[in-house]
Amino acid sequence: MALDQSFVGRTYPPTEPYEVGREKIREFAEAVGDANPAYTDTEAARALGHPDVIAPPTFVFAITFKAAGQVVADPQLGLDYSRVVHGDQKFVYNRPVRAGDRLTVTSTIETIRTMAGNDILDIRGEVHDQNGEHVVTAWTKLVARAAEEA
Repeated sequence: MALDQSFVGRTYPPTEPYEVGREKIREFAEAVGDANPAYTDTEAARALGHPDVIAPPTFVFAITFKAAGQVVADPQLGLDYSRVVHGDQKFVYNRPVRAGDRLTVTSTIETIRTMAGNDILDIRGEVHDQNGEHVVTAWTKLVARAAEEA
């Protein structure tokens, strides 16, 4: 059954703050194989004009995807998560994520559409720091595969 179009535009409450730590940034950079010293060396980051180490661009995915969980878990939406695959991801930054940031995410359903029986859901996550500064917008596309016919 197709998802309810009336959910387009629905915004969910901001998440609890996520504190970005140097060690988490280092672990993430190592996991993705990015040796950029700005991710692990405070002095290298400062030489580039940052107050502390910065995170690789895809670091924020973990935070925004968790926030999108509010949408996924909304019983009124009726999304069958057992059929969901991650379709796409995109980020538009105002500034890099930095160690010491306390980030919150507000998720909004941007579009819902059905193609070939699959429900496609686009969720926009607006990420702000502890001062209310907009840091990044992330778009997550989820595809709920059509149920197989018996």
